[in-house]
Amino acid sequence: MNLRDYWDLITIITLSLLLDFLIAFYPDSLLRKALGLAFVLFFPGYVFITALFPEKKELDNLERLALSFGLSIAIVPLIGLALNYTPWGIRLIPILVSLTVFNIIFALVAIYRRVNAIEPWIPRISIERIKEELEWEEASKLDKALTVILIIAIISSIATLGYVITHPKPGEKFTEFYILGPGGKAADYPTRLFVGENGTVIMGIANHEYRNVTYHVEVWLVNLTYDFETNETHINNMYLMDYFNVTLPHKPVDIEGNWTPQWERNYTFSMDKPGKWQLWFLLFKDERPPLPSPVNGDYAQTNATQRILDAIEGKIQALKLNIEVREI
Repeated sequence: MNLRDYWDLITIITLSLLLDFLIAFYPDSLLRKALGLAFVLFFPGYVFITALFPEKKELDNLERLALSFGLSIAIVPLIGLALNYTPWGIRLIPILVSLTVFNIIFALVAIYRRVNAIEPWIPRISIERIKEELEWEEASKLDKALTVILIIAIISSIATLGYVITHPKPGEKFTEFYILGPGGKAADYPTRLFVGENGTVIMGIANHEYRNVTYHVEVWLVNLTYDFETNETHINNMYLMDYFNVTLPHKPVDIEGNWTPQWERNYTFSMDKPGKWQLWFLLFKDERPPLPSPVNGDYAQTNATQRILDAIEGKIQALKLNIEVREI
């Protein structure tokens, strides 16, 4: 058995295992991206078609090349579909392991089939073989020119695809802004309090804006009514409870691991006025809009009310708690 007769299949097995190593220890390397492209778009179809058709006479080189890409595009989604019905799901590690096992198994089957083939197909890369495949000597000048243009187009397409893969556009830019109950869950919020009683929530921010961002947070105590006849919101009272800012770096979105907070703060508040109130948390990025002077501490008669109206309409990133405050 001459190993050179199986160099292509041995190379695929080696590169598949190398990709596993790179993802584990060097996940941001350019080599990982290049291997990953071939790992998904070429290797599965190549080992599969080589295992099915080991004889030279069954398919020519161009047909094998085309089928390798086409079958890879069909095989990978089917493996993903099968993983979707397993406890592991469609995640990086299960997909990586499944495709690696697929490539190795069918590469070994292809080696076995090639050993037992009468006239096995063995890929040889040389200028003479390429000319023979393209029927270069018999081709007219026009055919030769068109062939050169086609080769240039293929190389350009591969180069463009490689550039797109290695220089991906940033994903969706967004900011996580949330409040949790004192137990760290989206439940048990302090919605009923006595006058002077403390309530506590956990406020959190996560920056996915692909840049450093200074966040300005305002906490407002608001009493409002809604006129159903005119479809207008009337702000009766509006008090600034608190203000602070925090600068956060970009945090990548980890879709594989467990969610983890970036910045959280326990926020404790109390109210000295009975009634039905809304506690608004307003979030501003980079700059905080100017704030007018209140009238006896109340901003309801100023243009600061536009902040709440914008928050109601979704123009400002905001959170709200409805709180009933009762007298002791």
